[in-house]
Amino acid sequence: MTIAAVDIGGTKIAVGMVDENGQVLCKTETATNTNDYADGLNSIAAMLRQTAKQAGVEISGIGIGSTGPVNPFTGEFGDVDFLPGWRHKSPVADLSRMFNVRVALENDGDAAALAEAGWGVGKNKKRLIYVTIGTGIGGGIVLDGKLYRGVDGAHPEVGHHVVDASGPPCTCGFHGCWESLAAGPAMVAWFESKVARDYPDRGRITGKRICELAAQGDNLARQAVDREARYLGLGLANLINLFTPDAIVLSGSVMKSADLFLPGIRKTISEGCRFVPAEKTELALASLGEDTNLIGAARVWYYRFA
Repeated sequence: MTIAAVDIGGTKIAVGMVDENGQVLCKTETATNTNDYADGLNSIAAMLRQTAKQAGVEISGIGIGSTGPVNPFTGEFGDVDFLPGWRHKSPVADLSRMFNVRVALENDGDAAALAEAGWGVGKNKKRLIYVTIGTGIGGGIVLDGKLYRGVDGAHPEVGHHVVDASGPPCTCGFHGCWESLAAGPAMVAWFESKVARDYPDRGRITGKRICELAAQGDNLARQAVDREARYLGLGLANLINLFTPDAIVLSGSVMKSADLFLPGIRKTISEGCRFVPAEKTELALASLGEDTNLIGAARVWYYRFA
């Protein structure tokens, strides 16, 4: 059985064919550069046909993972800021009609959580939280093998619980939520606020560069990393206190430098989780690589229909 996977993100749309073991057989991608839903849908359909032909397979079903709010039950997009012309459109209904197969849609954080729980490092873990830390902080929760949904099937926004109410403002409406303090841009903003005005590349520094400087022994970069680890640890400690999961799977661009952050993260967790068996929660790095979201989109279909 081969499932077609569609990953819709703010910068790109990826399409691929994924087998029943979670292996990507073939993939392609294009920039997310059209606000016209009909054009976008036709582009996705063309990529689906192209990758199926390249892999030499028939499409058995289609799974979709998308950033932004989506309704997994109606198959519709919510108020997706990056593609306002796609709001309240249903790629589930449209792709099902075009390919005559069953189609399923989930938020991409939930899709990635399902992928790691089913085919990745979280396999056989009954209670798993997936957290991705990059430009923002998102994720998904799997409890007793089931994707956790809120009221009306809502996706929990793990990045928007408040860590420091006196912290910086966030687009969610609060000050000091986890994302505003611990996502990659927050680390960069803090670093740039502390460097001298004539610091080389000031205004163009990246999280990756801060990590490189920290590894080389730069004192300010080291402080930025320690601060980042502290805030990451606070948010993860909150999740452990609330859910006491078997594992938390960490992903995203910031976690590419996980060795710099994990000691501080673990120290913070040990300080603030006295009343739960936090030592039994495994902190694991995502295992499915750069194709996690694409594999997750396919896993959405298996979760819903297999």
